[in-house]
Amino acid sequence: MTEVAEAARTVIMTVDDDPGVSRAVARDLRRRYGGSYRIVRAESGESALDALRELKLRGDLVAVILADYRMPQMTGIEFLEQALDVYPGARRVLLTAYADTNAAIDAINVVDLDHYLLKPWDPPEEKLYPVLDDLLEAWRSSDFRPVPSTKVVGHRFSARSSEVREFLARNQVPYRWYSADEPEGRRLLAAAGEDGQRLPLVVTPDGAPLVEPEAPELAARVGLATTPTADFYDLVVIGGGPAGLGAAVYGASEGLRTVLVERSATGGQAGQSSRIENYLGFPDGVSGAQLAERARRQAVKFGAELLTAREVTGLEISGAARTVRFSDGSSVSAHSVLLATGVSYRQLDAPGLTELTGKGVYYGSALTEAPSCLGHDIYIVGGANSAGQAAMYLSKGAKSVTLLVRGPDLSASMSHYLIQQIAEAPNISVRTGTVVEAAHGSDRLEQLTLRDTVTGETERVDAQWMFVFIGAAPLTDWLEGTVLRDERGFILAGPDLMTPDGRPPAGWELDRPPYHLETNVPGVFVAGDARAESAKRVASAVGEGAMAVMLVHRYLEQS
Repeated sequence: MTEVAEAARTVIMTVDDDPGVSRAVARDLRRRYGGSYRIVRAESGESALDALRELKLRGDLVAVILADYRMPQMTGIEFLEQALDVYPGARRVLLTAYADTNAAIDAINVVDLDHYLLKPWDPPEEKLYPVLDDLLEAWRSSDFRPVPSTKVVGHRFSARSSEVREFLARNQVPYRWYSADEPEGRRLLAAAGEDGQRLPLVVTPDGAPLVEPEAPELAARVGLATTPTADFYDLVVIGGGPAGLGAAVYGASEGLRTVLVERSATGGQAGQSSRIENYLGFPDGVSGAQLAERARRQAVKFGAELLTAREVTGLEISGAARTVRFSDGSSVSAHSVLLATGVSYRQLDAPGLTELTGKGVYYGSALTEAPSCLGHDIYIVGGANSAGQAAMYLSKGAKSVTLLVRGPDLSASMSHYLIQQIAEAPNISVRTGTVVEAAHGSDRLEQLTLRDTVTGETERVDAQWMFVFIGAAPLTDWLEGTVLRDERGFILAGPDLMTPDGRPPAGWELDRPPYHLETNVPGVFVAGDARAESAKRVASAVGEGAMAVMLVHRYLEQS
């Protein structure tokens, strides 16, 4: 896109419920920026969100959003928090009276506010334009100037189409979805020379068609980094969940040449959480996607490289070098490695589930599929926080949400605040002592067979949507023969490696015991959910990522 065309599509938005103030702000903005930017004004948070969604679908850019703090129905802070999900890169400004200064300061943490302006802002040449000039310059130099939207053509209930949409959504890649049965979908297929037998079709922003693309090809073609820029680093972080992102931020900010390798999308399981309310510093909660995106931006700002769609298949030790091998045969080496691979949801083992995965049965994916579930009955399998967060999120638009829990209650693995919220939600019910015995359907999920674990009785229920959030399977099989793990596959580190008589593990050659997060291989550390006996919480994972960097420094100083 040329700079002229880009400027023509770039928006500065102002939101104020007072028509006079709204017109005044827009007038001052047009006077200074009207020649280069489109000025869009709205008089309520809801209408502004509708406008933002329209702009997003058209592929337009939004550089700055100014919102008044005191608006009925939706405050400026509440609006900016939702706007963050639509345009995470837009600079955010709160217009506030002097009496509300404390609220504006609090908003810096809640919505990552860039600036607040006291009303009145006259003269704009002194109080408004200098602030906007700086924010626009920061936006222009950022990596949030998206290319025109990617287009995806596929079938609604297709496992592969679902995987592609999930990959793009979680990597913050804007895309438009077209059903292969709709006129526009058929037009795109015809233009690509396809008859619809091979789906999904992905049309990249430059117009190149990709048929049934694998993740590495898709990532490279939509602008995600997939190849390291160097052969050797101080630290390779494997996994882009909270622990890996925490390590990337602290490692890069403290001068380590750091590269993070992620096979799917940054955020891990936490990135799929609709709302995390018990994370320090976010009293009003934050979505997992928002938290992950902010962490990604921090890591990049400090100079960390983030590679996407790279699957790690091996770890080799050669003298002081630790070499990470990828599935395509390439590799990258470093002085140290952090294993932050996290865990994946366990697969339900029942007839029909494999065939219907992506066709009404989903593992995670609640955020991506939520718009299609409006007004429907939804089943969620699991009793931990991820299941509870998904239930609360989906309940906002669903006819009903039923939580299926194997245990006798939710208290064993779900936070108390979520249990209370679920109890107060009128359209959420909890069925304890219940498991899925089978799934039924031809082209999509139609029914479930449920079994009572106490009585053994079964019941067949109509169901079109089921989301599974069960168990935690560590992604560590590729470490077999190199790094010690427990019987469930979780990585042993620090004190857990020591023998009963206090000696280091067999093969340990250094004259010191392993550091707290160090594995049986010196210089190879572990953090987050993949570590044996870890807390399985976002805050603890981030803390371990930061602690691991401190231990990496100690290791490098002594090597």
